[in-house]
Amino acid sequence: MRALCVFSGGLDSILAAELIRAQGIYVLGIFFETPFFSSMRAVKSAESMSLPLKVVDISRGHLEVIKNPRYGYGKNMNPCIDCHAYMFRIAGEMLEKEKADFVITGEVLGQRPMSQTRKSLLIIDRESGLDGLLLRPLSAKCLTETIPQEKKWINIDLLMDIKGRSRKPQMGLARKMGITEYPAPGGGCLLTETVFSRRLKDLLYSNPDPELREIELLKIGRHFRISPETKIVVGRDEKENDAITGLSGKKDTLLSTPSIPGPAVLISGSISRRALDMAASIAVSYSDLKTGGETKVCVSSESGSRTVYAEGREKEVFKCYMI
Repeated sequence: MRALCVFSGGLDSILAAELIRAQGIYVLGIFFETPFFSSMRAVKSAESMSLPLKVVDISRGHLEVIKNPRYGYGKNMNPCIDCHAYMFRIAGEMLEKEKADFVITGEVLGQRPMSQTRKSLLIIDRESGLDGLLLRPLSAKCLTETIPQEKKWINIDLLMDIKGRSRKPQMGLARKMGITEYPAPGGGCLLTETVFSRRLKDLLYSNPDPELREIELLKIGRHFRISPETKIVVGRDEKENDAITGLSGKKDTLLSTPSIPGPAVLISGSISRRALDMAASIAVSYSDLKTGGETKVCVSSESGSRTVYAEGREKEVFKCYMI
């Protein structure tokens, strides 16, 4: 008997995997990676418990889910119900290839207000297409019986009845199972973060089919929307400057202040004279030059490089454009 565990690397998914492995069932962890959540935590947790883990990139398909979620968003740009259903659907499609019999997850009834209510879990079951092959070991005794339970593929007495938002039952179970290494709860998904969600919404509004590098840019720097067609990204330190330069596209324009330490500034979209003047002023304003000083700004684009001069201004002037 073999199971696929949709594995986040958090305590719940660690416990779910161990509850099933303790029954002599082979468990393969699956982490679905996108620009919005990294596999770093899952890889670390899997290594600590010697769980075989496969990282699967679902970026493109997942982005389509984000654009048009059937069941809507949470507080920010997080379509949790649609997201979970999509991942479990892919896991179901992997069963035959991985020679696995069912899918498990660390979801806990009532833990999340949007995606883990009884109604939401039923929707996820239906939309996943797994037809009874999705087992939640931590809450199985509180939920509708699944095929692995019905057919006695597993020992149902070893399943749990955990529900609610308290993590005390999971922590107690971890102690009982001798699990001492696990990450703190929360975090991980950028779609739940207010600033990132605001930037993503702005990007999708201006460009419904963005490149993945444009999504990566949302994670760094200061972002300014100066017109419906034009956005400016400003680095905050040397590491971000390098990242912005590396993520620039062929049609983007890069600005820098060669004679004084300052940010890398990227202009994407339509570049009018006004946009260039503002970007140059922003480059100087966020440099080490004192407010009111003037310095040269190097402007590089696909058509070549040139130099302009710009004056620094109070940063407050630009805050109304910040995303």
